[in-house]
Amino acid sequence: MATFDRNNTTRYGTAGSHANAAEFDAGLRAYMLRVYNYMAVGVAITGVLALLTSMAATTTDSSMAAAQLGNGDYLTNLGVMLYTSPLRWVVMLAPLGFVFFLSARISKMSASAAQMTFWAFAALMGVSLSSIFLVYTGNSIARVFFISAASFGALSLFGYTTKKDLSAWGSFLFMGLIGIIIASVVNLFLGSSALQFAISVVGVLVFAGLTAYDTQQIKEMYAAVDDSEVAGKKAIMGALRLYLDFINLFIMLLSLFGNRE
Repeated sequence: MATFDRNNTTRYGTAGSHANAAEFDAGLRAYMLRVYNYMAVGVAITGVLALLTSMAATTTDSSMAAAQLGNGDYLTNLGVMLYTSPLRWVVMLAPLGFVFFLSARISKMSASAAQMTFWAFAALMGVSLSSIFLVYTGNSIARVFFISAASFGALSLFGYTTKKDLSAWGSFLFMGLIGIIIASVVNLFLGSSALQFAISVVGVLVFAGLTAYDTQQIKEMYAAVDDSEVAGKKAIMGALRLYLDFINLFIMLLSLFGNRE
């Protein structure tokens, strides 16, 4: 993922502004609030699109059914297209493509274009995640969501306030992330519940660590001398990093604690 340089010599601007710590802190708080607001809107878009898509893809009316799920539920034509046809691979992989596109192109995009790309990514992720409503009960999804939100908030607060340098965590967490991706791909073919449990446990630990780590990295990327365009793009990239941490933490916790249909 593309990041902006962490240049600590220019974070505070000129030597004159160095003395105005209060002004710097106010700017930093406004910047971080912007990051969190973008992230929260992205999560909201994903949640709404996931719910609406699942509602459109399933039905209890047999006259509208294209395939049977069981327990009196059916897939509509849209559901068959999204969940059982080859299109499901496009739906699954397209959000990853958006992440790579935004990371590679953000330096050449305007802040407003980067923001719209982020919203489009969040919407597509909602369509991709809509299948969780077929697997887990609505109550358990809501419960795990609030657990994830509380955990994310505490971890991000730690990353923001700690005086400890978390940069040493980066390589370890990255290796853990690569391991999770490889194991998940392997398990697509094996279908092992034991391996899935191990992936979920390790995933919770990795994304918990990434939440704190990324928060500190995003905080360190703030520079008082940034113009509105650069600051806006930094905020979008920061929101994307935290969004991915939250969504993946939620998915891993749902795999561990969600009640299946």
